[in-house]
Amino acid sequence: MSPPLERLHSHAQQWSVTLQHHWETQTSVLASGLRRETRVVLKVTKQPGDEWHSGEVLRAFEGDGAVKLYESTPGAVLLERLDPGNDLVALVHAGNDDAATKILADVSARLANHAPPANCPTVFDWSLGFDRYLRNGSASAIPTDLVTQAAKLFKSLASSQTNPMLLHGDLQHYNVLFDSTRGWVAIDPKGVVGELEYEVGALMRNPIELPDLFTSPDIIKRRLNILIEALKLNYQRMLEWTFAQSVLSAIWDIEDGNAVGIDHPALKLAHSLNRLMNT
Repeated sequence: MSPPLERLHSHAQQWSVTLQHHWETQTSVLASGLRRETRVVLKVTKQPGDEWHSGEVLRAFEGDGAVKLYESTPGAVLLERLDPGNDLVALVHAGNDDAATKILADVSARLANHAPPANCPTVFDWSLGFDRYLRNGSASAIPTDLVTQAAKLFKSLASSQTNPMLLHGDLQHYNVLFDSTRGWVAIDPKGVVGELEYEVGALMRNPIELPDLFTSPDIIKRRLNILIEALKLNYQRMLEWTFAQSVLSAIWDIEDGNAVGIDHPALKLAHSLNRLMNT
């Protein structure tokens, strides 16, 4: 595979994009530019992973609640440029968590009820992370009984879903941006098939740098009640999905080579949720 920057320039030529400036994240190389006087963003994913087929997912959303897709190929997408493109994190830092949660609920509603693209993973597929973790003997990082509990609950929820649909898969504060014309829209979907109660798990453990906020029982309840009012979802299933996903998120961090200890934000949330589920 060619280096990401080389692929960026190759796709720019292929899609008639005049590049202006580029920047890099941990997983991608991006560039702003123009195509026939339309402002665009070209994004190239560095290696196969969750977002390798994000173009297919964005095409399935058809611009409903998501950034518009102009072109795509595995590992690269050409997107509309959002202006000013600020995310929801600043809103939470400013003390407006309720407002941010309502925006996430609105975006989730607009993303809902779209058919998934071919070969889209399901929540059953994602549950295999529990099996890999237990099989590989990594249980020193996360208590085995917590992983076993989360795995059992996750698979029970997956087998009793109602109305599975295409979900964003990582709908949280960093992945919802503001555009002066379109309002708040989602970016960077992973794409997974599951019930809508599953979608809330990512927002419940974010913004990641504010664990004292999102692990607070009062904030957990406030967020869930806002989501219930906006989306008419099942409170208990959202609570249980969020718990199970929090443990799975910590497992994914280990698989990505990150250090995970008892103070890991997702695990702190899992313990808070566990107490709520047992009261």
